Parts: sequence; C-alpha cells; structure tokens
Amino acid sequence: MSRFFYSLVIIIVGLLFIGKLVSLQLFYEESNIVESDPAITKNYLYPERGFIYDRNGNLLVGNQPAYDVMVTPREVASLDTLEFLKLLDLEKEEFIDKMARARRYSTRLPSVLVANLSKESYAALQEKLRRFQGFFIRKKSLRDYYTTSAAHVLGYISEVNADDVRRNDYYIPGENIGRTGLERQYEQVLRGKKGVSYVQKDRFNRVIGPYKEGSLDSLPEMGKNIHITIDKTLQEYGERLMNGKRGGIVAIEPKTGEILSMISGPTYDPSLLVGRERSANYTAMYYDSLSRPTWDRSILAQPSPGSPFKALNALVALQEGAINPRTIYTCDEGFYVAGVKRGCHCGGGVRDLNSGLLHSCNAYFAESFRSFYRKFETTTEAHDTWEAHMKSFGLGNFLGTDLPTGAPGRIPSTEFYDRAYGRNRWVSTFVISNAIGQGEVAATPLQLANMTAAIANRGHFITPHLIKEVEGENSIDYKFREKRYTTIDEKHFDPVIKGMEAVYTSGTARFLQVPGIRLAGKTGTVENYTRIDGEKVQLTDHSVFVAFAPVEDPKIAIAVYIEHGYYGNRYAGHIASLMIEKYLKGEITRVDLEKRMLEKTLAKEYAKPTSKKPFEINEYAW
Repeated sequence: MSRFFYSLVIIIVGLLFIGKLVSLQLFYEESNIVESDPAITKNYLYPERGFIYDRNGNLLVGNQPAYDVMVTPREVASLDTLEFLKLLDLEKEEFIDKMARARRYSTRLPSVLVANLSKESYAALQEKLRRFQGFFIRKKSLRDYYTTSAAHVLGYISEVNADDVRRNDYYIPGENIGRTGLERQYEQVLRGKKGVSYVQKDRFNRVIGPYKEGSLDSLPEMGKNIHITIDKTLQEYGERLMNGKRGGIVAIEPKTGEILSMISGPTYDPSLLVGRERSANYTAMYYDSLSRPTWDRSILAQPSPGSPFKALNALVALQEGAINPRTIYTCDEGFYVAGVKRGCHCGGGVRDLNSGLLHSCNAYFAESFRSFYRKFETTTEAHDTWEAHMKSFGLGNFLGTDLPTGAPGRIPSTEFYDRAYGRNRWVSTFVISNAIGQGEVAATPLQLANMTAAIANRGHFITPHLIKEVEGENSIDYKFREKRYTTIDEKHFDPVIKGMEAVYTSGTARFLQVPGIRLAGKTGTVENYTRIDGEKVQLTDHSVFVAFAPVEDPKIAIAVYIEHGYYGNRYAGHIASLMIEKYLKGEITRVDLEKRMLEKTLAKEYAKPTSKKPFEINEYAW
C-alpha cells in the first residue's frame, strides 16, 4: 500500500512538472520570462522627440544630445565617494538622498542619479565611469530651440514625477514629458515610441551579451514632426514690440482659424527651461509676482473688452430690429442712468450707427442697448437673447482650441444678475455698462481676436488652433475645419464693418494709417480699477485695439491688449498696425513709429506705487 502511495505521489509530481513545462512552452510569453529573470537586464532606448516647424517650414524646435547618470542600487559595489561626487558636481547629502530614492523605487531597476549632464561633464565622466560599478550613462535628447520666442505656445518638457508614473504606466522614472503648451497637447504625437534591448549577465553580474542574440530587441521610433500655424517672423516681431510692456497679442487668419501669432508680455527665452538649470530658472520666473512671465496673458488674462464690444452690441441690436443703420440718438457728452450722467468723450452731437462707431460714442450704444431690451416683454427674455448672441461669437466659454489651458472669459447670465440683485429685481439700466464693454463682461485676447475674425468673415469663425500638419497623417481634427456660425444674419455685418473702417480712416484710429492697406478696426480704452487699502481706486486705463485687413479680403484679424497702456490707439493700436503691415507687406514703411514702439516701455507706469501694504489685484478690471 505504501509502495503504491509513493508511486502515485511520484507520478503526480511528474505530471505537475510536465504540465508546468508545457505551460511555459505553449502559453507563457517570452516577455514574461525576460521580465522576471534576474539574469536578464531590460534597457530602454529613448526616441528623439518630433521636431516643431512654423507655417512656412522654419524649424522652431529640434533636439540636442543629453546624458543621464543612472544607478542600479543592487549592483553598486565599494565606491570612492569623494572622487565620484567631484566628477558629478554633487553634494554628499544630495547623493545620499538620491541613492535612497533609487532604492525605494527598485533595487534591481535603474534610476536617474543625475539628469541632463552637459557635454563637457559627460566627456570627463565617460573615461572614468567604468571604475564605478552599478553606474552607467543613458543617452537621451533635450529640446534645442531655433527661436527665442513663442515660449508659451511651444511649452516645455521636464522629467516625469511620481504622479506621472502612477497615472500612466507608459512612463518610467527618468524620461521626459510635455508639461505645457504644444509639448503637452501633442505629447503622444511628439514623444515617439521607446525601443528595448535585453542584456544577459552571468552569476557574477558580468555582461555576457544580448539575450537571444537580440531577437527580442526593438529600435526606438522617433516622434512625428508637426507643423504649426505660427508665423515665426511675425511672432518674433510682435515679441520685440512688447518690450517693456505687459499684455497679450493674438493674430488669426480669418478664413482658416489658424493662429498666426500668440504673444504674452513679458515672456522668456524657451531655452531657459532646458538642462540642469531648468528648475531654478522656472522657480525664479514663477515667483516673479509683478511681471509674471510664466503667466500666458494671451489666453488667461480676462479684462473688460472695452469699446471693441460696441461692434457686437450693434450687431445684436440690428439682428433684433432694435435699430437700423440710420437710427439716430443724441449724445449730450454722455447719457443718463437713473438721473446720473455717465460720461462720453466723443464730443456730443447726433449719431447714427456709422458715426457712433467712428467716434466710439458711449451714448449711442447705451441707447441702442436700452432699445434692444425694450423689444422684449421681460428683462429675463431680453438678457437670455443677448447672452446667446454674444456666446455665438465664442465669448464666455472655452473656445476649444488645441491648447491645454485657457480662460473662459465671462458673458454674465440672467442667473448671474439674479444672484446679485434678486430675481426680477433688475432691468437694463442695471447692466448698461455692458453696452460699452465695461461692466461684468470679460474676454481674453484670444477671444477678442476670434470675435474680430467672425466679423471679418461676416458671421462665422473656425475654432482657433495651432496645429497645421502632423507629418505622416492626412488630416487634423475636423473641428479645426468646420465653420461655426454666429446668430447674426450676414446682411447686418456690412454697416458695422463700414463703421469699423471709418474708425480707421477718420475716427479714433485715424492716426494709425498703413499705406496701401484698407483696415477695419476698433479702439478701446478700458477702465482699470483695483482695491488699495480696502478702497476702490482707478489706475491707468488699459489699451485695447482689434482690427482685420485687408477689408476686401481679410487675411489677418488681430487683438492687442496692453495693461496700463492709456487709450486704445496709443499703444495697442500702433502695435497692431505695425504687425498688420509686417504680415501683409513683409516690411515696415513707418520706421519712426516702429522705432518708438520697439524702444518705448511702460516700466515707469508699472513701477508706480499703489499701496503701502499688499493688495489684491482685480483681474477683471470692473
């Protein structure tokens, strides 16, 4: 009986071994064996990121070689620490901390000890590294910039952190990821595909050679190149004009929605965020709370739009039959609200739509705004209609661009005012400042440029975007080709565009003449308030200008917003006219104006004391 029992045990054990062998041969993947075998080391081969080109094929972002010192903790033998630290330019405490973190991650998998060695450091270390067991150098690439501009648009890359690795198992410690801008938005396109090599070692941890003669190895695949809509020349020129100024500029090609330039001032050289100094440089800029160079004003600043908003209110009033182009109102150098006079700088007189736009008459647009509200039985119905018209121009919402960040602006809803004043307890006079682009409305420079493009197109726009082409792909997202129509009929745009052209030829922008170019525009002087020591104080006005050109065949629509820039045609208008001339003609004929804008700064304006103690800036400039 016992002999039978032992025989049965032997047979069962034998069958189990046979079953396991069959399972390993037929069902267990080779990669699983490789991953679990301590004698086999898996090394990743990192691809180059795709290049970034401008709309004309000019290279903006390429790659440069970089080197990381890697450590596999369990392979580290006795170490001449002082010599090693001197080679790496590391402090002892930092080295101990990095080694502890590497062990916490894995004792058998490599971790980054020192990232982004310079070529000089790499050359010095390479000759001596063989003496330090457990350490090796991994080659990778960092970004190499062929422009000092467009930092906010392009974005930057940095090493993945623990959260990145936890969220996405594609990444492992030591590799880079797009953090902001296009680098982040098109990360999966630009990053490429990692390659793998397997190395077999003997029991003394010495490399024998490639595992299975490299049959399981794979080569890295470079990321795809992308072409973006930015015009390098125009972008660089605009950033030069923003020298010493704060604000945002966005230029769009109306027919396509392609963003020609997107500028935030002040900005920074994108190469500052490359290499071992990246972290220190970013920290210094991030904590510059006055100029805030890392804050993209072109898509995040949300000031009141000012007088350019009058063009939209005119379109709404025309659409709803509240006015026609010949409707006249009298300006008494202002208008009255509940017996209180609100000012106007147009000089007064009888105004129709054209002269109302030409002279930027506050009274004309306040009265047309009231006439619009009187067309409806209730304030709620009127305001809901007004809100819908405004939002059809892309205001008050995220536009859906191919950018990973942005601000929605604000078109206040009925509910917004119900909360402020009480349900059914407010009328048009409560919100009449919206008629002239003040009040509670807010818009980013990108939204103002898109609004202008919709007017240039006489009633439609294409979602603004930065991607023009991904190499190897036949199409881009359909939403970047589809026309988005406003709620305003096409016929109503002609009188408004004529009025905007009159602004340029004989109105508030008559000093901005660009020889040989028909331009339609609107100046804006935006009141700028803040609180100082608990008291509401008016600061220097913001300067705003929107325009498109040529009127007969629009090729560029632009919005310029300059903080504390005085009236609309003083800074914003001059900068816009120079950029339009540069883009359409390729050269500047008004060299004296160009010189003045390149050299003139608002440093003294920004340096004015506003309080003896900290105060909170009102971003919306109500």
